[in-house]
This record gives sequence, structure tokens and C-alpha cells, in this order.
Amino acid sequence: MTVYFIGAGPGAADLITLRGLRRLESSPVCLYAGSLVPRDLLDSCPPDARLVDTANLTLDQIVSELATAHRAGLDVARLHSGDPSVFSAVAEQMRRLDALGVPYEVVPGVPAFAAAAASLGRELTVPGVGQTIILTRTSARATPMPPGEDLATLGASAATMVLHLAVQRIDAVVAELLPSYGSGCPVAVVARASRADEVILRGTLGDIAEQVREAGVRRTAVIVVGRVLSASEFPDSHLYSAERARACDGS
Repeated sequence: MTVYFIGAGPGAADLITLRGLRRLESSPVCLYAGSLVPRDLLDSCPPDARLVDTANLTLDQIVSELATAHRAGLDVARLHSGDPSVFSAVAEQMRRLDALGVPYEVVPGVPAFAAAAASLGRELTVPGVGQTIILTRTSARATPMPPGEDLATLGASAATMVLHLAVQRIDAVVAELLPSYGSGCPVAVVARASRADEVILRGTLGDIAEQVREAGVRRTAVIVVGRVLSASEFPDSHLYSAERARACDGS
């Protein structure tokens, strides 16, 4: 048997990959976070599949479910919101499975920041404006950030920054980023990106905190900070330039 760590995408059920959907359809056991994974996705599980909501389970209980399925020779679809490579808590599960000798496979998914950018209608890497994206979070009620990864340090480059798990600390986020980005820097907050109840807030570091409070956004949101959000005057990419050397047909 195999444990499939599947990126379920940012929220809309149809944003799972074809590979992820096929793994889900063929796995007789499915573990999912009920508060984050769209319920519609579970309709793709086999009719008699064992469904386990992990929202209130500990790591030990989750691994026990995976090990039990392994002993029974059953494949497991382990659904994670977004993409497993970012803020998914997959690393500690894989470490436990390695120790137990349980095989697994990771199936990528659409990350929340990509869905947020799509909803905003913006490219996050704009020529001449911003070519670097910092994906990070804050440490309130979560695992402490490693030394040197505080927002003030990361923001010194003024690169485009995307923050997960941070909207509840919007005032602190603004205070830490203001010295590097300035109060006029464009900011967007996208809550529940790609879902029917999506909320999009656009503003600046000077006013976004008040907007977040007024909208009542407190979770499942991505904060995007950077000049790329309002860039309109920028050079065309070299990728499609007429001056770029291209191979001749038949060469």
C-alpha cells in the first residue's frame, strides 16, 4: 500500500490535479482536514471508503491511522489543503512513515498564494518591478520562526512578500513591514481564495489593517505585499521579445 499526500488545492474542488483526483478515487481510506478541504472532494472517494477528519487529531493519531491502513494493505489518500510543499505539516508525517517503513508519494497541488494571485489578476513576478517572492508566516500561536526569519529582516529587500497564517496579526505585520516598504506600498488580502465566499481586500500598508478588521477576516487568508500589485509601467519580458534569438524551423 501507499500513502498519497495529495495537495487538495486552495478551496475550489475543481482545482485538484488530475493525478490527485485519480489517487483519491482509488484509495479506500481518506484522511482530510475538515476545516480546510472542500467537502465536495470527498464525493470522489470510493463509495465505501473510510473517511477520517483529522481536524481534531494529534500527529500520533494521524500516523496510527496511516499505519493501520498499511497493515491492512490499503492505499491512503491524505488530503492537505493547498500544496504539500508549503506550511502543510507533511514533513513530520513523512519522517514518522520513514521510521515505520511505510511507503508514500507526494502529489503537488495548487498553493493558496497562486489562487490569490489569480483572483487578484496579477503576476507576482513583473519585469523591472519584482522578481523575488518571499513565502513566510508569523509565529503567533504556532511554531516559532527560526532566527533571522522575522519580518523586519525578510522585508529588508522590499521583495514581494506573501504571508500565510498571519491575518490575525495584521497590525503587527504592518508595523514590522512599514520601515522597509512604506505606508503607501500596495497590499492585498485574499480570504478563502477560489471559493464561493472568497473575500478580496486591496489597499496599502497604511490602511489594510482597518480593512481587515471591518471585513471580519480572521483566518484562511493570504496577505500579499509588494509593488507588483499596482505595477503598470514596466518593460516587456525578454521571453517574447523580437530581439531574442530563436532557432529557425527545421534546425
